[in-house]
Amino acid sequence: MLRLMIVDDHPVVREGLRGMLESDPGITVVGEAASGDEAVVRAGELTPDVILMDLRMPGGDGVSATTRILADRPESRVIVLTTYEADQDIVRAVEAGAAGYLLKDTSRADLLAAIVSAARGETVLSPSVATRLVTRMRAPVTETLSRRETEVLALVARGLTNAEIGKALFISETTVKTHLLRVFTKLGVSDRTAAVTTALARGLL
Repeated sequence: MLRLMIVDDHPVVREGLRGMLESDPGITVVGEAASGDEAVVRAGELTPDVILMDLRMPGGDGVSATTRILADRPESRVIVLTTYEADQDIVRAVEAGAAGYLLKDTSRADLLAAIVSAARGETVLSPSVATRLVTRMRAPVTETLSRRETEVLALVARGLTNAEIGKALFISETTVKTHLLRVFTKLGVSDRTAAVTTALARGLL
């Protein structure tokens, strides 16, 4: 019997998934969680084989929860199940160790097949997600970062604040923010984490 845990901040979604998936004789839903932080705790208690993980939730997002869960339980398989398919979301989830990335419009049959495949150690992706990943890998890098922008982003990757980066590079905090805004624009992202992830994926860091 395959042990499944459902993580989503919407009770109706969790109930719907539970009802849909427990009708399969090979799956038992061992528990639920409404946030990333709760998912980490529940995964340790319930030892699920596969976890369906929502991406954006209050109380800890799905990517950080995936990283923490797999650090403690590398044998568990996490499938992100979300409505979002932005490049940076997909890359962050894959880099966190997710075994799959599916959209919430996935059919019951495809979702069941994906859960079983993930439990076997296979990677499962919605067709549109797979297409985006392949396109991203094939696309040439059209924007390059300046030396200073690369220095700033490298320090962001190390976890430094804007103030700390300014001190390290002997520039003002305002200048650091300006460099970061330029980086965000060039990489097509809107936050620091996505900037680092995208830069790493493109070989810019």
